[in-house]
Amino acid sequence: MGERLDLLDPYEVAQLGGIELTADGVVEGFLAGLHRSPFRGFSVEFTEHRPYQPGDELRYLDWRVYARADRLAVKQFEAETNLRAMIVLDASRSMAWSGAPRRLTKLAYSQRLAAALGLVLLRQRDATGMIGFDETVRAIVPARARSLQRWALLKALGALDAGGGTAAEPALRRVTDLLQRRGLVVFISDLLFDQDLALRALQFLRHRGHQVMVFHVMDPGEIELEGPPEVRYEDPETGRGLVVRPREFRVAYRETVQRSIAAWRSACRRSGMHYLHVRTDTPFGHVLRRAADRRARLG
Repeated sequence: MGERLDLLDPYEVAQLGGIELTADGVVEGFLAGLHRSPFRGFSVEFTEHRPYQPGDELRYLDWRVYARADRLAVKQFEAETNLRAMIVLDASRSMAWSGAPRRLTKLAYSQRLAAALGLVLLRQRDATGMIGFDETVRAIVPARARSLQRWALLKALGALDAGGGTAAEPALRRVTDLLQRRGLVVFISDLLFDQDLALRALQFLRHRGHQVMVFHVMDPGEIELEGPPEVRYEDPETGRGLVVRPREFRVAYRETVQRSIAAWRSACRRSGMHYLHVRTDTPFGHVLRRAADRRARLG
């Protein structure tokens, strides 16, 4: 535990404990390694009041408002108005796959990545929430910046199991109801679904003024076709199978995968969205650093 968890192999990090412990350790290591946080800083300048909500820190209560108007109000600082963020996490059945025993599944990796991103945003006092989905929306945590939000976020992420098919478009549409003003949308998925529908939903969010970051999570075994001389591959969501000889299709498969990655990257760039291709064997700190650099460019 003396080593920086953000730089260790993700599988080894996961063996140290649950999402709460490891996410905290990853974020501590990541922030300790920064000379200057490239995430947007926050101001403690007071801007306005908002109604008190259970879980808000009592030190921010304005007792003068209570004495004058007989209502509980919390001082809202510039930090709370800088950004509202929603993390949209794919929990479909294809995300439950891992290509090796000592690698996290795509979902397990993404849960920890989402937790770390959420904690970093909350550290910056950015109101942060989460949507988990498969063929339907499975979990919603509204974006808030209050002190108990980290536990709501971590609990919801830890409770997500891989479900059925994938319907990204309805989940992304829900974001418009949850982010009433311009904010940040972090979309984490293996992107194994109808690209056109999902892109239209992501582009709609951009047109509404939201900043969008797309994390394309892949297992290394999906990038290169390996295996015995003859092997059966099965789609985890449809059950359809196909018997192939990896050696015969290896080059064509690699080229197809690279074209798909390039198509997503190009489509995101054209729409003003940031695309990050992430392998599940990449230390979380490296991904957080890339996200931080992109976040700095977003302003």
